[in-house]
Amino acid sequence: MDRILQSREKAWWALPLRLIIGYGFMEHGWAKLARGPEHFTAILAALHMPVPGLLAWATILTELFGGFAVLAGAFIPVASIPMAIVLAVAIITVHLPNGFSSIKLQAITPDGARFGQPGYETDLLYLAGLAALVLGGSGPLAFDGFLRRWNISGRPNSA
Repeated sequence: MDRILQSREKAWWALPLRLIIGYGFMEHGWAKLARGPEHFTAILAALHMPVPGLLAWATILTELFGGFAVLAGAFIPVASIPMAIVLAVAIITVHLPNGFSSIKLQAITPDGARFGQPGYETDLLYLAGLAALVLGGSGPLAFDGFLRRWNISGRPNSA
């Protein structure tokens, strides 16, 4: 078992996943907060979501705190559950009607490219990244690895 844990700690592939997934979630949560949670609440109400005010705050906090947990490599198996729920709801309520592709070039104008509504491709990539981190571990430079090396008394584990 120690060999499995040691190989999981040295899994450097997890670091770029943690950085992009964690930052991505935090950026989306911050954008909703910066624009005003009432605007996101209105969007959820227009989608006929129940208790849109509560769901707006639950989504914002999940994106901010879940994103930070992934970024830090802390409690990823637990943090990924509400994050996956947010992604699944976004796929079903917003992105599914737009198809798979996240890039929908509609036109090239003198002002530049114009794009349509994104599909569910990016959400699936986020879900796959979360699944990889849950199954493969948070990798090096992660808070979870720090916790594994210390026991409750604050002394390094000898095993």
